[in-house]
Amino acid sequence: MLRDIIKIDEDKCTGCGLCIPGCPEGAIQLIDGKARLVSDLSCDGLGACLGHCPEGAIEIEKREAEPYNEKAVMANIVKAGANTIAAHLKHLEDHGENEYLAQAHEYLEEHGIEVPAQVQKDGTDEEHGCGGGCPGSRIMQFVKNNDSGRPAASAAAGSVQEQVSELTHWPVQLHLLNPRAPYLKQADLLLSADCVAHSVGNFHSKFLKGKALAVACPKLDSGLDSYVQKLTEMIDGSGINTLTVMMMEVPCCGGLLAIARQAASAASRKIPIKKIVVSIKGELLSEEWV
Repeated sequence: MLRDIIKIDEDKCTGCGLCIPGCPEGAIQLIDGKARLVSDLSCDGLGACLGHCPEGAIEIEKREAEPYNEKAVMANIVKAGANTIAAHLKHLEDHGENEYLAQAHEYLEEHGIEVPAQVQKDGTDEEHGCGGGCPGSRIMQFVKNNDSGRPAASAAAGSVQEQVSELTHWPVQLHLLNPRAPYLKQADLLLSADCVAHSVGNFHSKFLKGKALAVACPKLDSGLDSYVQKLTEMIDGSGINTLTVMMMEVPCCGGLLAIARQAASAASRKIPIKKIVVSIKGELLSEEWV
């Protein structure tokens, strides 16, 4: 059948193994010093491993592959213990894979295996304070309180009004972002250069509010090709509505817009792109659709 499945670029892969803990399904193994996809049956195509690869060697492709088999995956996962079971269930829940999640619970029930009690509804581990995998790259979506639920700012002389964060999800660094994360579905994406939020005082209230966020630096980050691939997947796979590129006035920041344009050109869907340029003092220099 034709479906999404991971593809590993052997030339880029250094064999670091960082992708393996991000795949509790066991679809990836280190063989001859390289990460290899060892079973189509075990790869769900959701891309949890993508953000763990520092070289950008993993991407999602659509090709003929054996259908993913959740119960076959569970047979391997239960051997690794409660923490791996918990990570896998949370992985399915985060991606809205309710059918696979039901099959996983069915497998556990059939084999008399208890669902790990340490997993709370928010996906955190009660004992250690994190879910499966590295907390820095685990998918999290925040519920934002409305303005009426927050205490009113004091009008007294000298008082400082609290600046409210408009961030709705984690992670935000583009290398760590899963292009199929649930918070990206039909989202308006703000692709921001690293320095922007440190320069623009009203970044959250004026530019980030109502948008999903990805941050990157075209000068210092490695694996820029993977950025193009991820953005393309966000356009085609997650169906983002718009892409806003916010960058500094310095020349190197222009690479961020180039990455966005490459992704838009490679994507089968067409979406509008906005370019916002700010000065090193945080002043808005230009804002236009390109």
